[in-house]
Amino acid sequence: MKYKLVNTEQIFVDATHVKACANSKKMRKRVAHEQALWYEEELNKEIEKDRLAHGKKPLKKKDDNQPPASGGTGNDKDSISEELPEDVKTQKCSISDPESGWFRKGEHKHVFAYAVETACDKHGWILGYTVHPGNEHDSRTFKALYDKISKLNPQMVVADAGYKTPAIAHRLLEDGIQPLFPYNRPKTKKGFFGKHEFAYDKYNDCYICPGAHILTYSTTNRSGYKEYKSCGEHCAECQCLSKCTESKDHVKLITRHVWEEYMEVVEDIRHTIGNRQIYQLRKETIERIFGTAKEQHGFRYTQYVGKARMEMNAGLTFACMNLKKLAKILEKRGWNTVRFLLILKKIKRKEVLKEKWCWA
Repeated sequence: MKYKLVNTEQIFVDATHVKACANSKKMRKRVAHEQALWYEEELNKEIEKDRLAHGKKPLKKKDDNQPPASGGTGNDKDSISEELPEDVKTQKCSISDPESGWFRKGEHKHVFAYAVETACDKHGWILGYTVHPGNEHDSRTFKALYDKISKLNPQMVVADAGYKTPAIAHRLLEDGIQPLFPYNRPKTKKGFFGKHEFAYDKYNDCYICPGAHILTYSTTNRSGYKEYKSCGEHCAECQCLSKCTESKDHVKLITRHVWEEYMEVVEDIRHTIGNRQIYQLRKETIERIFGTAKEQHGFRYTQYVGKARMEMNAGLTFACMNLKKLAKILEKRGWNTVRFLLILKKIKRKEVLKEKWCWA
C-alpha cells in the first residue's frame, strides 16, 4: 500500500538565524559590494516600458565605476583591507568566518550568523532549505529556495512579512501560485494621513488627497516606484497641510510600485475566507521545526566554519528530523522501526563512502 506523506497544497516558508562560530570581537571592515537582485532584469524592462508609456526617456545604465552601495554580501576576500577610503561604504567582516554575516535583531542581539531559509508542507515535512549570510534580507534570498520548491507544484506559499514584496508577489502570481502574507501596519508618522487615505484614479493615473487635490505623475525612479507629486501652491492654502506633509515647498509625494497591482491581489487573497486559519498553521509547522531543531538538535549555534559546512550541517539535521518523523508514523502503523532504521543506516553508509567530503 502506498502512502502520500508529503502534501504540497500549501508550502510554509520562513528563515531562522544560526549563530556562527565567530568571535564578534575579532572583526575588520571590508568593502560592501552591491549585490544584483534576482528580479533586476525583469524590473528594468517594466520600468522602461512604464517610462515610455508616460513619454519619459529611458534611464541611463548604472556606472560600474561608482562607489559600491550597501546591501551586498561582500564575499570578495581580495577587497578586505585595513585601510579603506572614506567615501567607500564598508561592512563588518569576521576574521575567523568571513562567509558569515553581521546579524542585527533588536538592541541586544548583534552577532555573526547564517540565515537558513526552510520550506515545509502543512504536515511538517521539510521540503527544502538554503543557507545564506546573516546580513542578507529574506526577500533577496527567496529565489534560491523558490527554485527548489517550485518543482513540487504548490498551490499556495505561506510566508511572513519579510517576503511581502512586489517582486515576490509578481513571481508567485505569474507562476499561478497564491501568496499568503500577513498584515503590515502602516509606517506613516503619527498624526499624518496614511497612503490608504489617498484615492488612486486608475483611469487618469493620479492620486486624490483627502483635501480634494490631485497628485499627478512625475517620474518612475530606478527602484521601480512611480512618483506622484502635488502642486505646492494649492497645498500651501490647504487646511489639511499639517496632516499631509512637512516639506518646505509644501509638495506631497506618494510612490506606487510598477507591480502594485500584484500587491493588491495579495491583499484580496489575505481577506479570503479560510486563509487566516491557514496562516495560523505557521506556528504548528515551520515555527515548530525551528523550535525542535534549536532545542533538540543544537541548531542555535554552529560548530563549523564556512557556508559549505553549514549547508551540510543543516541538511543532515533536517534529514534526521524527517526520518524521526517517519519512524514515529511507521511505528503507529505497526511497522518494525528498528529493522527499518538498520536498513537506512546500511544504505546511508554506502552513500557516504561514495561521496568525497571536503573538510580542508
